[in-house]
Amino acid sequence: MKLVFFRGHVPNFGDELNLHVWPALLPKGFLDEDESELLVGIGSIIGDHLPEKSRKFVMGSGYAGYMGLPDVNDGTWDIRFVRGPNTAKTLGIDPKLSICDSAILLRAMDLPPPDDSVNIAFMPHYESLERGDWAEACRMAGMTLIDATAPVDTVLSQIRGARLLITEAMHGAIVADALRTPWIGARPIYGGHHKKWLDWAGALNLDVRLNELKPTSVLEYYIGRTGRGGRLGKVGQFNASPLAAIPNRIFTSIAAKHLQQMARLEPQLSSDAKIVEVTEKAQAAVDGFVRSRMAVS
Repeated sequence: MKLVFFRGHVPNFGDELNLHVWPALLPKGFLDEDESELLVGIGSIIGDHLPEKSRKFVMGSGYAGYMGLPDVNDGTWDIRFVRGPNTAKTLGIDPKLSICDSAILLRAMDLPPPDDSVNIAFMPHYESLERGDWAEACRMAGMTLIDATAPVDTVLSQIRGARLLITEAMHGAIVADALRTPWIGARPIYGGHHKKWLDWAGALNLDVRLNELKPTSVLEYYIGRTGRGGRLGKVGQFNASPLAAIPNRIFTSIAAKHLQQMARLEPQLSSDAKIVEVTEKAQAAVDGFVRSRMAVS
């Protein structure tokens, strides 16, 4: 059975968690390169792009509209649980399968020690690291930048050690909430990333607050105003726009001051009881999955 998850041109914490979680929780030799069976793991990876004839086992994944909607009733899908109620509703499956994002399973694992030097931290979406100057904004704001492209152990240690995490990256919030680090959600500058937050939060009965995030660069401002993401966030009309001549430092300074203001907002955490409940349900789903597959083999 092959583990499938999104991999872009740079590592991304939320997606790279797959290589941290599944090999630790599944029996040795359970995963291999056989594409006749796929473990659909952490991330917004449910879609019609997956091999049509492969048997697909869904373990806490989500649907965010990045790909086309698959026919999960075609006989090749075995859905053990999904990220949240919006995914369940969109796929037309039993709402009881809406448990949580499977990154919750970090709670059942040995983790790196907290980095106590972090204090208040900001974690941008990995795309924002390329488009803006968040390192400078965090320096000006007196915060620690958590780089979503850094090694998973490094990010986990920083999130565990943070007194407060402000995060544009959804898996920053998911992991902070799972590990009980207070967090403040920042609305992603690219609007295409908004809805999946509500999917995850719905599984925890959490009224998530996504606060405005100021751009650190002209390019981020352009993306926020036009809704252009992906390759369109770097090419197209932007290079010919008069906006491109505006110095980025103006935006960076404003963004840094706004981060300081955000740090004074009320942070969020789901209830202790709910986080324990969904952790137990996710663990039970994984245990049942392993037993069923071992019985077949």
